Parts: sequence; structure tokens; C-alpha cells
Amino acid sequence: MNIRVLLINDDAFELVTLAAAMRLHGVNVVGEASDYSVAENLFRTLKPDVVVIDVQFNSHGGVPFAQGLRKLSPKVGLVLTTACPDLRLLGLVTKEVPTGTQVVLKRSVGDLDVICDAIPDSIDAAANKTEMAWMNNHSSLHENSFISILHDLTDIQIETLRLLATGMSNSEIGRTRFVSEKSVEQIVARIAQHLGIAPDRKQNLRVLIAGQYFKWIGAPRH
Repeated sequence: MNIRVLLINDDAFELVTLAAAMRLHGVNVVGEASDYSVAENLFRTLKPDVVVIDVQFNSHGGVPFAQGLRKLSPKVGLVLTTACPDLRLLGLVTKEVPTGTQVVLKRSVGDLDVICDAIPDSIDAAANKTEMAWMNNHSSLHENSFISILHDLTDIQIETLRLLATGMSNSEIGRTRFVSEKSVEQIVARIAQHLGIAPDRKQNLRVLIAGQYFKWIGAPRH
């Protein structure tokens, strides 16, 4: 594969493992970066055709960084990798993701054909300015095609779940979202119902809900 690829991931083990596997798979990996400044310098110096970047890269996130790269090079192909099947859980919305971006769910990366297929597709998609697309083992999928209970949750419920997982109380969530504490309590109850979490005096409901959140976004990386 002659397409020049730059890998960006701040998980050193994941970066090295993926780079080695992709090279064995015939991908022309021209650079690897685990640091923001190094990634930007390599991008400017190497001028890759495609950048493969982790959504949770750096404290600022992979999507804002990808937006910056697209401004520097409007035709660069972008492939985002993530362990989270619903970007809303990370506080992201589809319109924030640069056009043409191919998103690969990390549980699909075991089959390197998925990410290898996404690389050339990302170049065509960037040129045509198509919408962001998810990739699986066989074909490109829209985000809502993933079979997941998460997609039964509304945007408001997802945002409440995300804030709850950060440790906010119902009153704090209410002030953040400009709604009453009672409304937040009702939303939290609906979230628990959707996730199949029944009230239990022996276990803290909020802790159980937060546990589900962290399961879906992936285990803590550092």
C-alpha cells in the first residue's frame, strides 16, 4: 500500500502494537506519535495522505486535533479509532467530526482488514466531503446501525449519564443543564431502566450506572 499513513495515539503500547501489525499487513506507516507537539510536527514534516488517530488522544481529544489537521491539509484522509460505540458518551456529536472521517470501533481492529480498508476509503471520502461513517468487519455502517442499548437513549439521557459519571450530583447536573433536580432524578431513573439496572439497597444505583458508562467508553487508559 503506497498511501502514507501517520499513526497518532497516546497509549504507547497500543501505538507500537498497531504500527507493527499494520506494517506487517503492508500499510506504509511513515510515522508514529504519542504526543501532541510531536504529532503536529510529524504531520507538517511527513505530509501523510492519511492520519489514523485515537478519539481520546491527548487531554483535548482526537476530534479537535483532527479538525486542526484538516485545516492544515483539506484533502488528508482521517481514520478515528475508538472503544466507544456511541460518540455521544464522549460529549461529541457527529457534526463535530470532520467530513469523510472513517470511524473504526476498536473491537473490530483485531481484523486489520477493517482499518486497512478504512485508509483508502478516507481519502475518497475526504475528497467527496461525505458524512462521517462507521466501519465494521464487512462494510461501512452508520452510527445508528450498531446494535446497542445505547441507541435507545436520547441525547439528553446520554448527556445526563456522562455528567453523572463525572461525579456530579443531581442538583449539580440540574444547574449545568438548567433543569430542576426532580427532572434529573426522573432522567436518571429512566437511564437505569434502559440499562436494566434495578434498585438495590445493597448497591449504589449511581455507581452502577457510572460503571456502565465506563464499560462503554472503554477501561481507563492511564
